[in-house]
Amino acid sequence: DNLISLFAFWELTSISSFLLIGFKYKKGASRYAARQALLLTSGGGLALMAGFILLQLAGGTFQLSELLAQPGLARQSGFGPWIAVLVLAGAFTKSAQFPFHFWLPNAMEAPTPVSAFLHSATMVKAGVYLVFRLNPLLASEPLWQHLLMGFGGFTMIFAAFKATKADDVKAVLAYTTISALGIFFMMIGQGSKEAVNAALVYVLAHAFYKGGLFMVAGAVDHEAGTRQLSELSGLYGKMPLTGLAAMLACISMAGVLPALGFAGKELLYKTLFEYET
Repeated sequence: DNLISLFAFWELTSISSFLLIGFKYKKGASRYAARQALLLTSGGGLALMAGFILLQLAGGTFQLSELLAQPGLARQSGFGPWIAVLVLAGAFTKSAQFPFHFWLPNAMEAPTPVSAFLHSATMVKAGVYLVFRLNPLLASEPLWQHLLMGFGGFTMIFAAFKATKADDVKAVLAYTTISALGIFFMMIGQGSKEAVNAALVYVLAHAFYKGGLFMVAGAVDHEAGTRQLSELSGLYGKMPLTGLAAMLACISMAGVLPALGFAGKELLYKTLFEYET
């Protein structure tokens, strides 16, 4: 409930990520990716800290529950645009939004379990979590909604396009993760309660299917010795259980019944359709 405590644990995820991405420290690519992730997410963390300080100046407290009890606080203080920009700078760097997206594909140098859980379901979701928590406080600030919808929508399209061009299986999954994160931000920026609820359901669905797909990629890499799609074919006969797991996760990712991914995407489409009308 305290913004300083939240910030401390926020930065601990950056340090943890640095150590895990650089796990294979004898490889130059791993060391480079680890330093890049640390510098970018820590830089965003400094911006986030500045945003928290402005929130304290506006509300007289670092207690989040007390700040949330004053929903129009940021706008009334005159700090609203600055708070929106600084908080979203922290969220966007942590959640790999354009133009800070490049660190996440590079972080695929990490071992597969790290990619599966830290970079699909945990660390990169921290920015989304932060925006969920602060949205009731900052939703009245127009710049907050415009930045979320603008950057989130562009990231969604840009990253999906990059995924179609990638040949490394983990790179494809990283770009689709970035695209999904863009969807979450865009939905929160839409502003309605229904949009936020839809985003929450899809966050859960994405964590399940993307974690599974990363583990599948690791199993394929371990058995075939490569993650390059152009070099892989005919694996289902040799790895039927892995193939079945991949198909189930892909069904959820594609939004096919009866997977949770279907429920998440159906809610997204329904909310956006009603918003347009």
